[in-house]
Amino acid sequence: MTTTLYLHDHCLDHDPGPQHPESPGRYAAILQAVHNAAPSLPGLVLAEAPLGTREQVLLAHDEEHWRHIEAASPLSGHHSLDPDTHLSPGSREAALRGVGAACAAVDLLQECSHHHVFCLTRPPGHHATPERSMGFCVFNQIAIAALYAQRHCGVRRIAIVDFDVHHGNGTQDIALGRPDLLYLSTHQFPHYPGTGGRHENRAGNIHNIPLAVGTDDSTFRTLFKAEALPQLEAFAPDMLLVSAGFDAHGEDPLASLSFTDATYGWLGEQLAAVALRHCQGRLLSTLEGGYNLDALGRSVVAYVAGVQVGLS
Repeated sequence: MTTTLYLHDHCLDHDPGPQHPESPGRYAAILQAVHNAAPSLPGLVLAEAPLGTREQVLLAHDEEHWRHIEAASPLSGHHSLDPDTHLSPGSREAALRGVGAACAAVDLLQECSHHHVFCLTRPPGHHATPERSMGFCVFNQIAIAALYAQRHCGVRRIAIVDFDVHHGNGTQDIALGRPDLLYLSTHQFPHYPGTGGRHENRAGNIHNIPLAVGTDDSTFRTLFKAEALPQLEAFAPDMLLVSAGFDAHGEDPLASLSFTDATYGWLGEQLAAVALRHCQGRLLSTLEGGYNLDALGRSVVAYVAGVQVGLS
């Protein structure tokens, strides 16, 4: 069993400004944690994230959004796309590395079974809608990966599981009404961006599991086993994609849930088991949130280790 991590130094070049929680320090903290844990993570392979293309971005976004990001990318200083989302001179290329990594991960998984590919790129993507960036996100790489897999690789049924503490409104918008896509999200509710209530659920296509303030490991695992796993089993995906956000951790400053590192390991095992049953052990993860640097690094390592246990 192999875990391939897609990385690129350009992911350090996206700098949304001083004191912004989605800082280059997130990427550095993950790399250090993975380096420290490497002896206990067998089969770890590091790969350079390729640069994504306009054609890949347009799988999930409209032409106007592509042109807007091109025009708004500054040569110096910052340009604000919304009150939370800011571009620096290196942001566009960093975001395109995330797109390229996600599509390359799909290609790699088509060749290899019992394989986990984790795109450790930033900025995150799950809030980006077809027509705009928001919530720290520029391009929606997980949705792009799903549509790339369907249109270019012949993968029919794809499930996206999103365990970021914030609801992935952009991914839901892109998935809505596509019967061969399942978007399943666990998230604090109500919380930014205000979407993700149960009234938005659509049978076999959208399934939101809102979590109350203070939800801990035990409560979350009970809900996930009762709702998320049966949904995935019923859908029986041909490929499993994961928006892996680690900001539901009890140490994270941007939300009010109480997960520990151990639950991210548990999630990795559970999702790997689904991938084994339905997807020949093929699992793709992309990095979303997580803003306490120590907790983020530990949680990523726990998640990767959990996937390895589940796929072994």
